[in-house]
Amino acid sequence: MKADLEWVEKLENRVKRTVRITFEGHDKIKWQFKRSDEEFWDYDTPPSADDWEALEEKIDALYHRRRQPYKHVELVKKLRKEAAQN
Repeated sequence: MKADLEWVEKLENRVKRTVRITFEGHDKIKWQFKRSDEEFWDYDTPPSADDWEALEEKIDALYHRRRQPYKHVELVKKLRKEAAQN
């Protein structure tokens, strides 16, 4: 499966964390996380507020470069707002 968006961030203990986002259907986002010190991908951990913020920044930048459709920008903003309320 090809990810729609992926980035790597360094944590404070020099461990890399890969975040992979896949847009599924019209109203779902699949989050995947993998730390360099772990063997398997994590599909169950909900994204943090920082993860949502990073996604919104990245999807907005990609939209302005015409690499993501506007419907993905709208979906990310909608789901981020819903996640903040829960």
